[in-house]
Amino acid sequence: MNKAALSSPVLAFLEDRWNPSVAATLDEPELLRYRSNLLGSDLRITNFAGGNTSSKVADIDPLTGEPVEVLWVKGSGGDLGSIKRTGFATLYQQKLLALERSYKGRDHEDDVVDLYPLCAFKGNPVAASIDTPLHGFLPYPHVDHLHPDWGIALAASANGKTKMDEFNREFGHSLVWVPWQRPGFELAMMMKRAVADNPGCDGIVLGGHGLFTWGQTQRECYLNTLTVIDQIGQFIQRHGIAKGPTRFGGEAIPARPDRLDLAIQIAPFLRGRISAQRRWIASFTDAPDVLQFVDSAHARDLAYLGTSCPDHFIRTKIRPLFVPWAAGEDLNALKDHIGVALAKYRKEYRAYYKAFAEPGSPALRDASPTVVLIPGMGMFSFGKNKTEARIVGEFYTNAIHVMEGATLLSEGPVEGTVPQCPPGMDPASFKVYTNYVALPAIEAFRIEYWALEEAKIRRQPAEKEFSRRVALVVGGASGIGREVAQMLATRGAHIVVADRDAAGAAKVADDLKSVTSAEFVTSSPVDITNRESIANAIRATAAAFGGVDILVNTAALFPATPDPVIPDRLWAATLDVNVTANYLLADEIAKPFAEQGLHGTIVFTSSANAVVAKRGSEAYDVSKAALSHLIRELAVRLAPDVRVNGISPATVVKGSTMFPRDRVIASLTKYNIPFQDSFSDEELRGRLASFYAERTLTQKSIDPLDCAEAILFLVSPRSRCTTGHIIPVDGGLTDAFLR
Repeated sequence: MNKAALSSPVLAFLEDRWNPSVAATLDEPELLRYRSNLLGSDLRITNFAGGNTSSKVADIDPLTGEPVEVLWVKGSGGDLGSIKRTGFATLYQQKLLALERSYKGRDHEDDVVDLYPLCAFKGNPVAASIDTPLHGFLPYPHVDHLHPDWGIALAASANGKTKMDEFNREFGHSLVWVPWQRPGFELAMMMKRAVADNPGCDGIVLGGHGLFTWGQTQRECYLNTLTVIDQIGQFIQRHGIAKGPTRFGGEAIPARPDRLDLAIQIAPFLRGRISAQRRWIASFTDAPDVLQFVDSAHARDLAYLGTSCPDHFIRTKIRPLFVPWAAGEDLNALKDHIGVALAKYRKEYRAYYKAFAEPGSPALRDASPTVVLIPGMGMFSFGKNKTEARIVGEFYTNAIHVMEGATLLSEGPVEGTVPQCPPGMDPASFKVYTNYVALPAIEAFRIEYWALEEAKIRRQPAEKEFSRRVALVVGGASGIGREVAQMLATRGAHIVVADRDAAGAAKVADDLKSVTSAEFVTSSPVDITNRESIANAIRATAAAFGGVDILVNTAALFPATPDPVIPDRLWAATLDVNVTANYLLADEIAKPFAEQGLHGTIVFTSSANAVVAKRGSEAYDVSKAALSHLIRELAVRLAPDVRVNGISPATVVKGSTMFPRDRVIASLTKYNIPFQDSFSDEELRGRLASFYAERTLTQKSIDPLDCAEAILFLVSPRSRCTTGHIIPVDGGLTDAFLR
């Protein structure tokens, strides 16, 4: 075996991130974790949750007290970049090797998986991945199995084995080729034989799949991996330079200069059509490498072939949806193209399932694509949350790089059977275009609808109440709005915190990152008296998540003056903020709701003052009475696809920007409630809140949390039959009882 020097190698693309000072403090399992994290920190080396690493470590058997060899291998579903020591499965190496004696052949390889728990060392409950035997049966202490774009490009080339041999000669390696086989015990046996038949080999190229490398030490394994990947990159780059700058047959559709604006406009429509069965969150990119592909002459044909690497395919499905959109066509034409292309995609996907499904196959999943390519614009990707949507896009970007690399390695048509095809498999099932070899449809199905993959899906945590939903919370910088945003975040929603106080909204959004993913929340400034500002906040929501499902507004104005007289300008401003602004919000949000064709919900914040006449607050009271009726009017107008409701709280003092210190003091003075100037703002508010509570049946102060709970009920499917109604949150204020 060629051993890389323990000093940093000469790398053209990658970097040696190994820190000897850190490594010196770690035991073998921690070195495995460290090595894994370094490899997973660079998407050029492997993608999210892709690949796996292992080490064979000496330990003491707790039962016999005798030394044993233990295989540490990345657990099922783990991510190399973030894996901890606890994320590795541990198995008795000799017990794992003993499984070969009971192996009944390819048709029974899944049965072996049920035996892995019997090999667990110290009862480790971490599920061993299907790749476990691929590591266990290689006779090396430390093994890396990765999916670098350059490595898969070589593995997915119609002339891949020939090019591998050329690479070996040029860079002094001894890589060996193993044809396509779905990951599992049979592939482990194939790899074991390949190594035995090729003494001194220093890596394996898995046809259509990825790369295996190894080493005698953790450091040597890491360097071997980096060196092989980087040199394959150099090898492909050399071919690319020789071929010139043209990629994928050259540009067929020019990128539109206003593509980002157009993408935001089309996003709700597209999200709605993709979400016909269940809601999805969107991500969009117009990165140069993506545009180069989607705008090219070969994009449609290559996209239809689908991906090659199993890790890519599981995320991106059998193929993306390519939507033809000619230069000069408008968004209405694009909508028509989306409708036609999506109907065809779903029909073909159902036919694909029907063609290969067996009695024991998992049920047909959502037939919608997870990746949508639009020439001139870019790529949309979809997932159950923003992180997954982004990762799906990253995986297809990896697939683009793979197709590019494979086409650069082309030297004309390849005669005969492609090297990915193993004995016994139909050579015609491997489709080739410009030297790129796609995974056969039947093999794609055997991965996508694999019972073991289904089990991995079922092990994922249950989705939360508001998962897959996008909420625009206006007035979210303080008070009730802040509590609504907080509560939605903890229950799985994607949130845009919007407020006139842009800094306050950004602060709340930043705070929410501690209770949800940083990718699930953002903020936007908004002036709710300005239609354009509202439209911009809605655009920001579509840009972040692809659309919107929930609108909540808690912002309001209480006109405070030194005397009971309210100036005309303040009267107008109160109605403008408390009534007209809510109409504008509803009118603007109705547009993306209609584009999506999904059920939407709106909740506005009225007040007990809407039905209680009082001296000195006429403008506020009248505005809230108008808002209460506006809620009913909007419920009628937007039915049946949008529900519009409201809450009617009594005075909420805590956390409200409508109760600055001077107003609280004025109210305490008005009601002859004793206080001291030295009291803090919260002490003053507490006294006033207690006074208001005494006037209610429950004798409880109204907290923003109480209002937020009512709002979340109204925006949730739990209130699916409620619209045009207003829930009192007033502690039982008898004066506000409706008569």
